[in-house]
Amino acid sequence: MREKTRILRFSVFDRLFHLFIMVTFLIQAVTGMGRLLYATTWGKWVVGLFGSYETATAIHNTVGILMMIAFAVHIVYVLFKVEWRTPGKRLFHPDSLVPRFQDVVHLGQKIRWFLGLGPPPQFDRWTYWEKFDYWAVFWGLPLLGVTGLVLMYPVGASRYMPGWSLNVMLLLHRAEALLAMLYIFIIHFSIGHLRRGMFPMNECMFAGSVELEKELKEKPAWIARLQEDGRLEEVMVPGPPTWYRVMYFVFGYAVLTVGIYLLIVIINYRNYIEWH
Repeated sequence: MREKTRILRFSVFDRLFHLFIMVTFLIQAVTGMGRLLYATTWGKWVVGLFGSYETATAIHNTVGILMMIAFAVHIVYVLFKVEWRTPGKRLFHPDSLVPRFQDVVHLGQKIRWFLGLGPPPQFDRWTYWEKFDYWAVFWGLPLLGVTGLVLMYPVGASRYMPGWSLNVMLLLHRAEALLAMLYIFIIHFSIGHLRRGMFPMNECMFAGSVELEKELKEKPAWIARLQEDGRLEEVMVPGPPTWYRVMYFVFGYAVLTVGIYLLIVIINYRNYIEWH
């Protein structure tokens, strides 16, 4: 069977950063939920997997610091990609993840298409939901990082802020963490991997490339722009080898399984979480 034509979508750095966020987020979710539900049988079991409550806490704190370092590296990486002589042109370019008015137009067109009142939107490189995905994580990480640092060093933090603010930090940290898990395990998983055209998995963040045929249907404006710029052939790449596909399918669905399991735990212990 002839191999389908593929085009590059994500660089190696993008893919490694996404992989890092996946793994660290899952570690934080498991250790965080285990500590939150430590008074329950399930919580004691999860914390026991890491050796003890203290070890789970140390892992949670260490991984949290690594995530903040990675976030800082990501900021530097993004700033280096900006053309500072014409920053506005670069920031609002179709290749940028900065929201534009066109995204609002596309949302309206998508709603009309869903209701059978018009044609589907002609997406460019990024859809409005992909931009929402990115910025949801972007703004969530600093909030979790700042509140997490305060909770890691409560004595030092209390020298600069009133004691009651530590309770506020705990509430914000917990609320944002639960919101992030619910969003990732429900919305991100569903839109990214379970919708039509992507099931059983959206491989682009693992493979780094996408099938040209699929992108012609979902993002025709992007393909048209690549053709107009004469760059379409430049971004054509070979597909991933079979062994690598098998590896990231197994890994991806293992992550999905753990995420769904944690989602069930959150629902099962929702009353306990509300009162603690």
